[in-house]
Amino acid sequence: MHLKKLFLPLYRQRHVHSVMKALTPRRFHGPVRHLFQGNGHTQWCRVVMNEQIGRFISHLDCTNIDALEISGSGSKDRHKFKSYRSVQYPEFDVCEGIIAEERFDLIIAEQVLEHVLRPDKAVLNIYKMLRPNGTLVVSTPFLVKIHESPLDLHRWTEHGMRQLLELAGFTVISTGSWGNRDCLVADLSSGITWTAYDARKHSLQNEPQFPIVVWAFAKKEFSNADAKRNLQ
Repeated sequence: MHLKKLFLPLYRQRHVHSVMKALTPRRFHGPVRHLFQGNGHTQWCRVVMNEQIGRFISHLDCTNIDALEISGSGSKDRHKFKSYRSVQYPEFDVCEGIIAEERFDLIIAEQVLEHVLRPDKAVLNIYKMLRPNGTLVVSTPFLVKIHESPLDLHRWTEHGMRQLLELAGFTVISTGSWGNRDCLVADLSSGITWTAYDARKHSLQNEPQFPIVVWAFAKKEFSNADAKRNLQ
């Protein structure tokens, strides 16, 4: 506890956080984050988004789903999938290709696309890795500070996300966004940290003009035309 109090101010400084992240093997990123933020830490800006995504996935036939999570593992213990796999950058770069000889019923890419060099290629590769009628769950930030991991490159509104997915061949089921000015201001402190949610003082009221996070659910409704296009 004393070490946490000593190092937390340093951890919150953007340059220190970036150096620590670069020097720490990716498999230890979660434990390090939990060391400073706590296992019960929930970011205020993610509460509604997490609820919406969790509800959507829970209504799928999870016990018959082979799931892939890209650059994350948060869904591993939340749902009882038939099978679950997580891949991490740089061992797997979703912009560069697909996982050979594997296809999935569900692909989850939370807070990923803003960090990749070519989100159009990434989304197309995700499309290719899905089985016919497979589902994509994607989320990205919008009104948030720069958080390089290792780069921070892109932002989309709901309409922008819909356009990105549809250009790759997806049928968008729905999009959503959440944010309010109080949460936006609370997260403007320096460093790569985010305000922990406290139900006693933090409102979850949505102000649509100030979206902090954006998410979308999409389907691969496969057709012969899609097959020909993806082989090109």
